[in-house]
Amino acid sequence: MSRAATAIVLSDTERTTLERWVRSRTTPQGLAQRSRIVLEAAAGASNRAIAQRWHLNLHTVGTWRHRFATARLTGLHERPGRGRPRRYLAPKVQAIVAATLRLPADATHWSARRLARQVGVSHMTVHRIWRAFALKPHQTQTFKFSRDPQLTEKVLDVVGLYLHPPDNALVLSLDAKTQLQAVERSQPLLPLRPGSVARRTHDYVRHGTLDLFAALNVGTGNVLVSYHRRHRHQEVLVFLRRIERAYPTGETHLVLDNASTYTTPQVERWFHRRPRFHRHPTPTGASWLNQIEAWFSILSRRAIRRGSFGSVAQLRAAIERFLNSWNTDAKPFAWVKTPEQILPHVRPPPS
Repeated sequence: MSRAATAIVLSDTERTTLERWVRSRTTPQGLAQRSRIVLEAAAGASNRAIAQRWHLNLHTVGTWRHRFATARLTGLHERPGRGRPRRYLAPKVQAIVAATLRLPADATHWSARRLARQVGVSHMTVHRIWRAFALKPHQTQTFKFSRDPQLTEKVLDVVGLYLHPPDNALVLSLDAKTQLQAVERSQPLLPLRPGSVARRTHDYVRHGTLDLFAALNVGTGNVLVSYHRRHRHQEVLVFLRRIERAYPTGETHLVLDNASTYTTPQVERWFHRRPRFHRHPTPTGASWLNQIEAWFSILSRRAIRRGSFGSVAQLRAAIERFLNSWNTDAKPFAWVKTPEQILPHVRPPPS
């Protein structure tokens, strides 16, 4: 007498996961097939009926049914194989590393499969060697050296403010994010779903731009903003007056970039008449030293980049919602790098 098939009862989470694995085009075929076996078993189908429907071996159906019953979802994944990857001697490994560092004649970088064909190994061997030598040809990063003749002095000045601010003084990181676009997607966004990422169309309609002036209180993390259509010395003066009203007393240090709008005669006169305000310019080509840039990056990622805005007013409303949430639970950025740690990485190499 044949042994009765193991009964399968699924939880809601297990059923959702199995159905997602069956639907997704990125699921390995073996895992999708096992998921179908379990779903049909849970619906009451016999092993023989499942095997006949999917043209499978009866033993295969029984094996995966039993493995799910004992190990649940984890049991549907392939167990590690017994074989060992082929080992190559040092000269072969060195040849693969050397080939990786040389650019191919017809492309900007190697893929693992192309290099594998070139040197006569499997692409998994190339992957293992790349991982061992921390080689990532598919990735790239940008950089920019500052050629400011006062680089050292400015780094010491600004970082000194962050690490050791003057007693009873206010430190503000100030800048403007210009040309923020109110972009409306041509079709509605498709939200996140189990088994499917959020999606948006690549085409859009522009509805105008906005210049966002912002000042980050380095000691508390609070941000003060002002919205403008342009970025001239007139708008800079408007924002400086707003800062003056928000912080009416006390010594105030402003970390600024090197924009020409901060050095016009009108702005110079404003600072001359207010000696409690002290300017600390960041080095040319080193705007990352200004902490407000980190806040601009967070704002863009969380509130703007994935949004769809039918007008500048909608864009401004989204920024306001983010700003109110930020200031409700504001925390200062923890600056930990000393000038001695920073300078070797921002100086241009000797010619």
